[in-house]
Amino acid sequence: MDAFYASVELLRYPQLKGLPVVIGGGRRREDDLLARMRIAQPEREWTSEDLAYIPVDMFPRISGYTGRGVITTATYAARAFGVGSAMGVMKAAQLCPQAILLPVDFEQYRHYSRRFKDIVREIAPVVEDRGVDEIYMDFTQVPGGQREGGRVLARLIQKSITDATGLTCSIGVAPNKLLAKMASELNKPNGISILKHEDLQEKIWPLPCRKINGIGPKADAKLQTHGIQTIGELALREQVWLIEHFGKSYGAWLHAASHGWDDRPVVTESEPVSMSRETTFEKDLHVVHDKVALGDIFTRLCQQVAADLQRKGYVGKTIGIKLRFDNFQSVTRDSTLAIYTADAQAIRQAAGLCLKRIDFKRRIRLLGVRVGSLVKAGSEQSLYPSIAKSPTSVLCVQEAASSKDQRHEQADLF
Repeated sequence: MDAFYASVELLRYPQLKGLPVVIGGGRRREDDLLARMRIAQPEREWTSEDLAYIPVDMFPRISGYTGRGVITTATYAARAFGVGSAMGVMKAAQLCPQAILLPVDFEQYRHYSRRFKDIVREIAPVVEDRGVDEIYMDFTQVPGGQREGGRVLARLIQKSITDATGLTCSIGVAPNKLLAKMASELNKPNGISILKHEDLQEKIWPLPCRKINGIGPKADAKLQTHGIQTIGELALREQVWLIEHFGKSYGAWLHAASHGWDDRPVVTESEPVSMSRETTFEKDLHVVHDKVALGDIFTRLCQQVAADLQRKGYVGKTIGIKLRFDNFQSVTRDSTLAIYTADAQAIRQAAGLCLKRIDFKRRIRLLGVRVGSLVKAGSEQSLYPSIAKSPTSVLCVQEAASSKDQRHEQADLF
């Protein structure tokens, strides 16, 4: 989907089309803009039906933003200034101070995510879900799917999604998932790219290595130290050399990826390994001075993870935490329960034990809670039939505190 979060927001605020807009900095609660309009124009009864009539100059800009919010996505008009996903809002404010800042609304994004995926499954039912805004589909057996190399089917999918939702998408058609992912990025927004193996040298090899999904910034930096800037230059390296410098598994994969080889099937059903929630604070928090605030945030994260598990029908027994300190050092701890759970209180209790195994010498920048070792709710009884069913009967199998004194000393965290 094209700039998915931003595109959904433009359905709500069509007056912002063509303008630089970034989504991030906080979560949407009540529409602040309506509240402001009710004050500015009290003679009119402003309702959610009037969002499209709010003047553009009433929308907040990111200029002067001083928080720690991160951008989830940006419109293409904002991207022209170098603004992109995962960028801090403060940095974006330096690049494009006139950009409009809107809060995120995950409930609305999930709604449109389900809609576009349902539309695609009606046309090409073999679909692999890759997140809120991306899917793979295998249309080998779809009647007429091969016409014009897949372009006819791609146009049908685009039109069906736009007609039903008002949103646009970009589609890459290729022999495998690796190339299809790359092709989908070649002609954005609302584009279709057909990529065959014989097109590799012309269309793919001139691209930077980072365009391969799976080559991150660290691997790319290491490749550049060896003079490898493009995918074509990577393809010229022998597999033996890549294995020697990048390891047996990753080196072999780099060699295959640079040549467009990928035999992964489209997986229609997969089970999540874990679910997590985390938040970055507006300012660094101190474990003592900000104990109340940290406790509230910690409880809320546990409740959110529990709600996610219950909504999706999973339970887990590995409870973990993640912290990032003010020096950007990250630490994780986890513990394993004797039973599976999706209960917020049980998750908080186990996560709290994990906190006791961390030395808090610095202020905290980020806090996260994770539940892993997931199984479908109900199936865990066949794995541990003798264990009591109560989700709050939690036994921590792995406890790292070395003494009662140490546990007492750190018993009152948050």
